[in-house]
Amino acid sequence: MASKPITCPSCGFKNTAPGRCVSCGAKMEALGAGLPRTREEELERRYQQEGFSFVWFVISLLVQSVLTAALVIGLPMVVSALDFEGIAGMYVAVPVWFLGGLLVGMISPGKTFIEPVVASFFVAIPTVFYTVVTRTRDFTPVFMFIIMASVGVLFTLIGSYIGERIQMGPPPKQVD
Repeated sequence: MASKPITCPSCGFKNTAPGRCVSCGAKMEALGAGLPRTREEELERRYQQEGFSFVWFVISLLVQSVLTAALVIGLPMVVSALDFEGIAGMYVAVPVWFLGGLLVGMISPGKTFIEPVVASFFVAIPTVFYTVVTRTRDFTPVFMFIIMASVGVLFTLIGSYIGERIQMGPPPKQVD
């Protein structure tokens, strides 16, 4: 006997079993368990993250560190006209972290916009250290590097949230 399909509250995909959605990875409860939610409650849950995924944290950490190292350290080695020492390295790192968050937000299943932010925080620490140590003619105070790193981490949150919104598509139409 075929079981009744269970509709995912996040993406609307018809699943055959409770647990996690096959399409987006969101947690689903069995239909008989608990009180049924109203349409407004379902729409509010659409954009909430269910939990922290260690796997997507590691993927985000790899993406952010590879992109940061490639552009802040590697690109000046290849193109000698570019010099990202000092605060210029932080000016490059902020949009790189935004794009890394956007990329992870677009490819991750379910809602994972916190993982890239935590990964950016861990990438920001050595980036600040590297850009402060390698400066030769830039004497910007160290606290400015820390402020730029904080702005970069916040930009990662914005990028990953936008990536999730792009991945999820437009919200469902209102039913009267």
